[in-house]
Amino acid sequence: MSTVQELTDIVGHNHIITSAAKSLRYRKGYRSGRGDALAVVLPGSLMELWQVLKVLHAHNIIIIMQASNTSLTEGSIPAPGYDRECVVVNGSRIKGVQLINKGQEALAFPGTTLFKLENALKAINREPHSVIGSSNLGASVIGGINNNSGGALIQRGPAYTELSLFAQIDANDELHLVNHLGIDLGNTPEEMINNLENRNFDIDHVKKDDKRVGHNRDYEARVRNIGSHTPTRYNADPNELYEVSGSSGKLAAFAVRLDTFPKEGASQVFYIGTNEPAVLEKLRRHILSEFKNLPVSGEYMHKEAYDLAKKYGKDSLLVIDTIGTNMLPYLFSLKSTAERILGHIPTFKPYFPDRMLQHVGQIFPNQLPKRVEEYNEKYEHYLQLKMVGEGIDEARQYLKEFFKTESGDYLECTPSEADRAATHRYVTAGVAIRYQEVFQNKKLDILPLDIALPRNEFDWFEHLPKEIEDKIEHKLYYGHFLDHVMHQDYILKPGVDPHELKLEMLKLLDKRGAIYPAEHNVGHLYHAASTLVSHYKRNDPTNSFNPGIGLTTMEKYWGNY
Repeated sequence: MSTVQELTDIVGHNHIITSAAKSLRYRKGYRSGRGDALAVVLPGSLMELWQVLKVLHAHNIIIIMQASNTSLTEGSIPAPGYDRECVVVNGSRIKGVQLINKGQEALAFPGTTLFKLENALKAINREPHSVIGSSNLGASVIGGINNNSGGALIQRGPAYTELSLFAQIDANDELHLVNHLGIDLGNTPEEMINNLENRNFDIDHVKKDDKRVGHNRDYEARVRNIGSHTPTRYNADPNELYEVSGSSGKLAAFAVRLDTFPKEGASQVFYIGTNEPAVLEKLRRHILSEFKNLPVSGEYMHKEAYDLAKKYGKDSLLVIDTIGTNMLPYLFSLKSTAERILGHIPTFKPYFPDRMLQHVGQIFPNQLPKRVEEYNEKYEHYLQLKMVGEGIDEARQYLKEFFKTESGDYLECTPSEADRAATHRYVTAGVAIRYQEVFQNKKLDILPLDIALPRNEFDWFEHLPKEIEDKIEHKLYYGHFLDHVMHQDYILKPGVDPHELKLEMLKLLDKRGAIYPAEHNVGHLYHAASTLVSHYKRNDPTNSFNPGIGLTTMEKYWGNY
């Protein structure tokens, strides 16, 4: 019996894709990259996932674990150059959330999205550890753990857990299901899976694990240490590599156990504008070192990013504002299907759905709040500072005094203004791609970088030499300002080689002591640091899961036969 037939017997004809055209959305990266695969398999349960892995392991097939495929560095898709056949195992159908210990903790599965977890916890007035912009794109909880994704929450830091259930192929090339959830689920893989899926344990009295933690517990002290010459966070930090955490798909995660947090009370967003980057840095240093109450978040945008997002992100803002994020995964699937069908019709240029949405969006009036727009006319740099509880008055009093002597101003956003400004900031991540699609005749390339600057860096805003500046058409600067994690997307002028320019840019970042990528994982675009490679090898000694990640070897056993 063929491998495809064995997989079909497990998941059914409707949940395996062998057509290259139909599987493209699973084999193509969000921003770049694509690879071939024997099939794309979508198991509908943890038991089906286990059976699929057993078949693939028996046939010596490369396994690419995938959830929502929102990686920006090609980290969850196949890559060219494998020495064996490859199958993509997409876990998006394995949904659900289990709230345990009266919601103080949560169990998330391969298809659990950040949005779903947030909604499940809202009902009991709690929050997850991480809230990030990717929740607007349907990103998965396990994907965030795999990548140590950072998010926007200053008090909690990157997604992290030491409590998980995962499949691993050991050094003897044997497949195991490893239970480190801290829950007694039985001994065999089948027992573990059945007991977990059927909740055959006391969900409100799960014993706390004394050895393993469910979130990053020292982040507040780290972010307050503004004198350090190292970055606050980056997703290859050796201190945050533990089994599934930071594994980059080198293990097959079945479930992760995470701590949850009481939902904060009333919040207030202060929208700050200035023309002087040094003003924001002074503000950052005082807030982190002197404020009794740390902010919830501090999101930065530069004027050029603001203006481009206003034009090329308007339809995304409209969709999110109108229907929320719950329908976004379905809409992305619909768009991919339309692109596949229209791609066979010569009349339609590539990316027709996106270009159509761009034109439709321009019919609608400006969606941004009037007062925020007025700041856009006066200032070049904007910070959305979100405070809760006693921190609201603390920030209000300080900002009032601060701007008596410093250049700039602030306003207190209404809830509607705060929501619109936050969504506008998050849709910026897709603007460079949209711009490239709209102006595809110009054959523009884009260069996205996400960087972690040292905590003591004062001159944080980038100043490029003229020889590099002349190669760039637009620069989009935005990011998580208080922990100095910045996203820098460059739309290049026609004919500029993005790979050559990237090498030039990285040399400049090296001189500044920056670490990159900060939160998008190394994927297939960056070399993994030696500590990260060691983590990969511990997790996957046969190099069977996602080989080549971090530009490592694709050979089985890492080339050590």
